Amino acid sequence: MAYRELHVVEIKEVLREWQSGMSLRAVSKRTGIDRKTVRRYIKASGLVQGKGETQIGEEIVAKVVTKVAPGGSTEVGLMREECRRHHALIKGWLREGCKGPKIVKLVQRHGGVKVPLRTLQRYVTDELAEVDRGTVRVVDGKPGELEVDFLLLGEFVDGTTGETRAMHALLCTAMYSRHQFVWPCLHETREDFIEGLEAAWQFFGGVFPVIVSDNPKAVVDVPDPVSPTLNFAFLEYSQSRDFLVDPARVRTPTDKSRVERQVQYARNDYFRGERFRSVEEARVEAERWCREDAGMRTHGRTRKAPLEVFEQEERCVLRPVPSEPYDPPRWTTHTVGRDHAVVVGYALYSVPYTLGECELTVRSDRSTVKLYCKRKLEKTHLRQQKGGTCLDPADMPSEKAALATRDGTSLCARAATHGVNIGVYAQRLMDGPLPWSRMRHVYRLLGLVDRFGPAKVDEACAWALELDVIEVIRVDRVLQKNLLAARSGSPPSEPVPVPKVAAAPRFARSPSEFAVGAANASA
Repeated sequence: MAYRELHVVEIKEVLREWQSGMSLRAVSKRTGIDRKTVRRYIKASGLVQGKGETQIGEEIVAKVVTKVAPGGSTEVGLMREECRRHHALIKGWLREGCKGPKIVKLVQRHGGVKVPLRTLQRYVTDELAEVDRGTVRVVDGKPGELEVDFLLLGEFVDGTTGETRAMHALLCTAMYSRHQFVWPCLHETREDFIEGLEAAWQFFGGVFPVIVSDNPKAVVDVPDPVSPTLNFAFLEYSQSRDFLVDPARVRTPTDKSRVERQVQYARNDYFRGERFRSVEEARVEAERWCREDAGMRTHGRTRKAPLEVFEQEERCVLRPVPSEPYDPPRWTTHTVGRDHAVVVGYALYSVPYTLGECELTVRSDRSTVKLYCKRKLEKTHLRQQKGGTCLDPADMPSEKAALATRDGTSLCARAATHGVNIGVYAQRLMDGPLPWSRMRHVYRLLGLVDRFGPAKVDEACAWALELDVIEVIRVDRVLQKNLLAARSGSPPSEPVPVPKVAAAPRFARSPSEFAVGAANASA
């Protein structure tokens, strides 16, 4: 038979009539309560018949309810006492991960008494289980606080490919007005997170000053209840849009209860039953649903339409809508070698040679590539396509810049600094379809300047230009044989022969080592 719970007024009436001198049968007949129930309540009260009704107060009623209610205070049995004797041991076994049947065996091993499994389970639930804190109602946040969370909406059939795919969404809920925005997407990456927030700013007409999120890798690198470490890329985005991020604790959905409460509502009322064929189609319907359905509904507790509360009390505290779309950056780390260059996004970029071999932090977006060394900006390049090259001659040593950039113009200008004829001759050398070969000719000409001096090389180049002999080998031969003196009228000086000394063989030995001594000869 089901247990009947008496009302407080009925309990007082039963005790009052019995205390006035009526029998149990009479009290049962007058109140319509079973006589056994009347007897149980009177026994639990501990009252003595005939002392007046003034003693029946709230304390007595509470005492009666505690005793007669299911699970109320009863006498402790022998098996419960046995469990209490091993309280510390049972607690330790639970921490080690032992289950009920194993603990029953351990208790029997230590105490010699086999405690029933159900008694042990009730004991653990009543006296060893952690205290349930229950649900704590938290006051509404201030206008301008936004809770965000990713959720899985369900599956849809792609109209282009025909395959079944999973559709996710970024759900944004204003803590104060309960106005919300849903942004369907295919993944839950940092790019989807930022793209969803960018769409939310356009939908709400402003940027919320504070965002409360969970701990996805797109936002938080190292979660912590007190000092979480935010992802650099997302932190930079929050700086560009001027809002603060307040991550919730790990696996604590109550820290963002407003948006968690709306997950089922958005999934059931918006997505279920629809037949979306693309994410773009789902986004159009999501914006309409957020404005007309979710925004204009009567909220269960505030009894107001969230959109109306947002327009009247919350929109005014939002920051202006961004005028330009956000360009998500990518932060990477690169090691610079002897070539003074790094590859970012399959494109080659030069690094100032003054930095030497070091480690760089690179920030790349759609338009620029910035190189940081020890948190200091060292170089900024324009973003190149995959396979592109951006080599700045200023980043290289002067003797290597022209070669690295295949810049024949700078080589000719460098040659012209040694003499007019040298510059003209270098320019004639560069005329041709083979840039690498032509540049090597100019480098050889500059080498002659270092060996013979600018004056002689300039005179030799002038003579070669007169004869229209554009071969650096001929200029080299003129300088080596000193033919310039013959041209001026004086006999050419013979080159001084340099005696060649043959190097001794590696394992050569002196002839004396092979001489036969006198003692050996006599023998």
